[in-house]
Amino acid sequence: MDPKTKLKMFEHNQVRSVWDEKQEKWYFSAVDVIAVLTDSDDPRNYWKVLKYRLGKEGSQLVTKCNQLKLASSDGKFYKTDVAETEQIFRLIQSIPSPKAEPFKLWLAKIGQERLDELEDPEIGIDRLMETYARKGYSREWIQQRLKTIEVRKELTDEWENRGIKKGNEFAMLTDEITKAWSGFTVSQYKKHKSLKKENLRDNMTNTELILNMLAEASTKEISAATNPKDFEENKKVAKQGGNVAKVARLELEDKTGKKVVTSLNAKDALKALPEENNKPKKNKGK
Repeated sequence: MDPKTKLKMFEHNQVRSVWDEKQEKWYFSAVDVIAVLTDSDDPRNYWKVLKYRLGKEGSQLVTKCNQLKLASSDGKFYKTDVAETEQIFRLIQSIPSPKAEPFKLWLAKIGQERLDELEDPEIGIDRLMETYARKGYSREWIQQRLKTIEVRKELTDEWENRGIKKGNEFAMLTDEITKAWSGFTVSQYKKHKSLKKENLRDNMTNTELILNMLAEASTKEISAATNPKDFEENKKVAKQGGNVAKVARLELEDKTGKKVVTSLNAKDALKALPEENNKPKKNKGK
C-alpha cells in the first residue's frame, strides 16, 4: 500500500486516511469517522444531512472540508470528503451519539489542561517532562530538549522584534539555519529520519540537538549584534548562525570519523535501548 494512503484502525473499524506531504498533515475520511462513531446504517447519508445542518449554522468545518481521492471497496479511487485532525475533533463534537461521548470528555479534559498551563506555565513544563519520560527518553535527553525550547524561544522573540512574521517567514529562516549546519532543510531532514507529522527535534540525538541549539543561539546573538533591517538580511544572519554550528559539526566528524546527522529516529532509538535500561533500579544493600 502507498505509504501516503493508509487504513487507520479504530475500535476494529477502518478509517481511510491520506498523508499530505506539502502540508505535513493526515486527512481522514469523514464518512468513515461517521461510521465508527454512530450506529447509522447509511453513514454517507448521515454525513450529508450533518454537513447540511453544519453549513446552515455557518460551521467552518464544512467550508474547510477538502476532497481527496481515496480507495473504495471496489478498489477504485473516488473523491471523498476528508478532514484534518482539528476538523475531525470538531466533527466529533457535532455528533449526538453515545460513542462520541468518550472523545468529547477527553477533548474537554485537554482544554482544561491547556487553560491550567496558561495560568501556570510550569504545569506545562512538568507535563512535557512526564510525557517524554513515558515515551522512554533518558533524563539527559529530556534536559537537553528543554534547553533547546528555551533557546528557540529566545530566537523567535528576536525575530519578532525584527518584524519577522510567524508562520511562513519563521519556517523559511529555520530552513536557512538547519540547511547551513546540517546540509538539510527541515523537510529533507525529516525525510532522512523517515518522519511525517513527528517533531524533528524530538527525533534528534543529543549531539544533533546540541548543534541545532548552537546554530539557533548563534543566529540570535549575530542578529542582536548586527541589527538586520529586513527579511533578506535576516536570511543572511540565519545562514551565518547555522555556519557556526556547521564548523563544529565538521570538526567533530573529522575527529570521530562518524557522521553527526543520522537517519536514526526516536522510535528506532528507543527500541534499540537494552531492556535492562528500562527496568527500575534496585537499591543495593550496604
